[in-house]
Amino acid sequence: MISRDQAWQLLNEHVQDEVLLKHSRETEVIMRALAARLGKDEELWGVTGLLHDLDFETTKDDPTAHTLKTVEILADRGFPPEALQAIKAHNWDNLGIERQSELDYALAAAESLTGILVATALVQPDKKLASVKVKSVKKKLKSPAFARAVRREPIYDVEKIGITLDEFIQIALDAMGEIHDELGL
Repeated sequence: MISRDQAWQLLNEHVQDEVLLKHSRETEVIMRALAARLGKDEELWGVTGLLHDLDFETTKDDPTAHTLKTVEILADRGFPPEALQAIKAHNWDNLGIERQSELDYALAAAESLTGILVATALVQPDKKLASVKVKSVKKKLKSPAFARAVRREPIYDVEKIGITLDEFIQIALDAMGEIHDELGL
């Protein structure tokens, strides 16, 4: 398993886009919080969240290739099979890989929710995460026109790992709130 510092260095070698780097950090902190809530390995879950889109800049025009290069890179570094599976499974709709484990469901949910949370923060008068409430996020989720590129299904599927939607949103808001300065929100 690579360390968090090694993962951050690897991410910065493969990702130049600031928005994608922020998305990766957002996913990391949500995954760490979910791991803590579920009694799982916070380091493994966090690093998996941080690196889940490692190949996105090179595969963004071919969704059926997304995550496969990431898995290749990480497998060479001894990344655990369950984390490699979760990374592939977060692109389930393009690869036909079913999500099965808690890690699979958590990663797909966390990385999807980041887009809704950021978009919801940006429509607040102060553009701050601290102003975002669970109720407003749930309302935005129901509006297909809001953040239309965000897949909703994996967000709702978080309930398959024993966490309610309300609790998940609050966990994610709290986790992202801890790095709000870094995110500019």
